[in-house]
Amino acid sequence: MDAILKLQGVSKDFGKHRAVDHLSFEVPEGAIFGLLGPNGAGKSTTIRIIMRILMADSGEVIFQGRELDDERRRDIGYLPEERGLYTKMKVIDQLVYLGNIRGVSRSEAKKRASDWLERFQLEQWAQSKVEALSKGMQQKIQLIGAMIHQPRLLILDEPFSGLDPIVTRELKDLLLKMSSAGVTVVLSTHVLPQVDELCSHICLINRSRPILKGELEEIRTRYGGQLWKLRSRLSTEELESLPGVVSVRALKDEFLVEVQEAETEIFVRELAARGGLEGLARFVPDLENIFLRAVEEDSRDAR
Repeated sequence: MDAILKLQGVSKDFGKHRAVDHLSFEVPEGAIFGLLGPNGAGKSTTIRIIMRILMADSGEVIFQGRELDDERRRDIGYLPEERGLYTKMKVIDQLVYLGNIRGVSRSEAKKRASDWLERFQLEQWAQSKVEALSKGMQQKIQLIGAMIHQPRLLILDEPFSGLDPIVTRELKDLLLKMSSAGVTVVLSTHVLPQVDELCSHICLINRSRPILKGELEEIRTRYGGQLWKLRSRLSTEELESLPGVVSVRALKDEFLVEVQEAETEIFVRELAARGGLEGLARFVPDLENIFLRAVEEDSRDAR
């Protein structure tokens, strides 16, 4: 897939602190892309550089094949972590205003706002002041404001914060539909199960640098390595004695077995010959497991 957004060697310093350190990654067009990292890793600074709220000290941000400037930034929708609605404005007026400043005419912005309010079942609140809405409702309004100009790229910083499970599910479904329609989404969140569910590609930042990036399924396979989930009547000691076995860890009702790659076929044959094979599948780690391992390894290398 072609990349709609590229960062090439982007760095940003605040005094003696390097917040972003030679960061490069590509966001494929139409993907839901996870920008991940622990607190203080540089995610929010990276997003602000993309949005030109901050300027990089070095490197380039390429959007749709050309260096991003203020005019072309209008094709990007942005939901910041720090919400910023005018609480004394009526909901419909707020959305029309946000459409106007992104180049949408007043009449068209009002039509789009009304359509989105109906979609989110908020049409009865159109004439209410923003301050009368719950936190979850305000989150929906902010999201509508980020999408009202129909951007090609949508950047969401912690979009699930404060949402109840029903609204969270609605937002997930909406993001998947938008991605299927060709809209690219960059998602920054600490809620890793949601990244697991939504994202096709990720970039994991630690200590201001990229430490893991690419297609999520390929990363899962790489981090799974030669680990296998096994159901067997054999004991831990019996499994450890099989050819090629590096380690065995007993789980609730199965085993996690690491096998030397060259010995995998021999291991499976011997297991079957002993009548101890009831189920075997390659272990696919979830994103939380990958995140913790990658950050731990990177932090250990820094010591």
